[in-house]
Amino acid sequence: MKELLANEVLWAAVIANVVAQSLKLVVYYLLERRWSWERLLESGGMPSSHSAMVTALATGVGLTAGLDSVAFAMALVFAMIVMYDATGIRRAAGQQAELLNDLVEELRTVLHEGFKPTPLKELLGHTYLEVLMGALLGVAVAWAYVLR
Repeated sequence: MKELLANEVLWAAVIANVVAQSLKLVVYYLLERRWSWERLLESGGMPSSHSAMVTALATGVGLTAGLDSVAFAMALVFAMIVMYDATGIRRAAGQQAELLNDLVEELRTVLHEGFKPTPLKELLGHTYLEVLMGALLGVAVAWAYVLR
């Protein structure tokens, strides 16, 4: 347990995730002028916490094990898959959820007021900018934390 708690690379990844999730709360407040505490636990939004976490992990592994290590190669490939998924599959699923919610709302107005299905979650994936900002945040946190 002592080694786990002393793992700087792990903590850099966790800190990057917490910072990114906290920034989502602040960004939402700046845009909407109201607090939405749910943003601390939601996926999607600016910056991507998934991207921040996996790039902090990959950067930390690269800084400690070396850029020529198998561990760094694995962490980098993992990070690339996560970021690709965030801008691809998860983003498409969110766009489909938004369209379905719009269609259900139109159907509800045509049918009757008793038709009230639960809306689908729309904020699932990320734009390229959200992923880029998360990735830059992750690299910065890993550099600051691992090399302190």
